Amino acid sequence: MRNPAISRNRQGGVGLIEVLVAVLVLSIGFLGVAALQARSLSTNNSAMARSMATIASYSILDAMRADLVSARAGNYNGSVSGDSCPSSSGTLSSAQLGHWCDQLARSLGAEASTQGTVNCNGAGNCIVTIQFDDGRAGLGGTDKQQIVIQAML
Repeated sequence: MRNPAISRNRQGGVGLIEVLVAVLVLSIGFLGVAALQARSLSTNNSAMARSMATIASYSILDAMRADLVSARAGNYNGSVSGDSCPSSSGTLSSAQLGHWCDQLARSLGAEASTQGTVNCNGAGNCIVTIQFDDGRAGLGGTDKQQIVIQAML
């Protein structure tokens, strides 16, 4: 017959090792959840920027619909840059383009990489292109995004 005191001494510390392994497994799982959360936040910021660009393109299209004669005459055609918005004085079309540029700069960044382009023909077919730096995505490589909307006035 075995001595119970000896077999208890051999088993001492096994419970502690099991706890340490369980803590290790849980900590690896929590690190994975934290990385997933960080990736989710950056992806949501990128999606918000693309949504803001789409809203801005519809904003200038609505402004051109309100000033249809000028839009068909090509007064809205051209490009704006987020770091040097034109003054909002003069004609209605230049005021609308100035407000649109301010909107792009506020929502997508007041940088040279934030650009908006409008190109309409006399029939009222318009292409609105917005480019911006999407560093929010955190994907590395090229962070340029381009939103192109084609519409009829």
